[in-house]
Amino acid sequence: MIPTEPIGSIPRSPELLTAMAAFESGGLSSAEFADIQNRAVRETIDSLAAAGSPVVTDGEQTKPGSLTYPLAGLENLAPDGVVIPYADGHQRQLPKLNSGPLRYKTSAVQYLQAAQQHATGPVKQAVVAPSALSLLYPPEGIAGYSREQFLDDLVAEAEAEIRGCLDAGAHVVQLDFTEGRLSLKLDPSGQVLREFVALNNRVLERFTEDERARIGIHTDPGADQDSTHSLDVDYAELLPALFQTKVGNYYLQLAGEPDRERVLRLIADQLRPGIRVFVGVTDPINPRVETADEVRDRVLEAARHIPVDQLGTCDDSGFAPFADDQSTSRQTAFAKIRARVEGTAQAAQELGTA
Repeated sequence: MIPTEPIGSIPRSPELLTAMAAFESGGLSSAEFADIQNRAVRETIDSLAAAGSPVVTDGEQTKPGSLTYPLAGLENLAPDGVVIPYADGHQRQLPKLNSGPLRYKTSAVQYLQAAQQHATGPVKQAVVAPSALSLLYPPEGIAGYSREQFLDDLVAEAEAEIRGCLDAGAHVVQLDFTEGRLSLKLDPSGQVLREFVALNNRVLERFTEDERARIGIHTDPGADQDSTHSLDVDYAELLPALFQTKVGNYYLQLAGEPDRERVLRLIADQLRPGIRVFVGVTDPINPRVETADEVRDRVLEAARHIPVDQLGTCDDSGFAPFADDQSTSRQTAFAKIRARVEGTAQAAQELGTA
């Protein structure tokens, strides 16, 4: 079979979105809110299974966002951090650290364990890449807490989170690396990108080869409110550095690319033994639902460049990386996932691997 996996986030359920607002305003108790969160996770996993997904996630139903979930509740943060501009004009802003040390308030292992209570098969867990959280450190520095100390703490926290998820039985742990392509827009020299990859590898080098076979990295040009932040950056500038990341699995946005064939040739140039490349065959920011036949054709296209035993499929990105993103409905998300699963199976049959 050609493996197929979701990337992570699914639009939050309407009940959960209402409950989030009620909880923040004090109109809902912690216990009531926890019950609704648990129900949203269960419904998401059940819906993924109903769509035929062989690997499930919690859909990030209880995450405040894919970038900042470890920080929720920390008191040593200021709100005026790095700004992420999107093509449609909206922005997201990260917090910044105003004192040390850096410690994760929340580890992704808690999301994994909550999902495992409802799943009957493999569960995947997405985590924020340490490179993204390196942006928390302010350019002006922090008195008594050097950048070197900060990075040492960040590496230790990221290692502990990934190891915790692996030890808890995650099918795979996926580092979300949306900042990779964005870094080339902010710094066309590529120096920031190289620093990001080196930092991520500082963490990954702490794992064995067998462990890294269960770790992956995902890249996309952003996917928030049906807009991107770096689709105009040439993939050719990203891929050579990205493939230096010491993981066993690469999850690459592809369906939304204007020239998929060119990107596939670039990917083929970077292939090495022992890795698997999951290519995006559905585009979460395009409201039109792909057909299974379209997905089949995209998989067959990819198989002309990537050996089938190194090929997998995925969605281009998560469907709602920020909790308040309601640009895509749950119905559309699950329809796209069903098309991905069915189209991948069709392609596998044609390729003789099913």
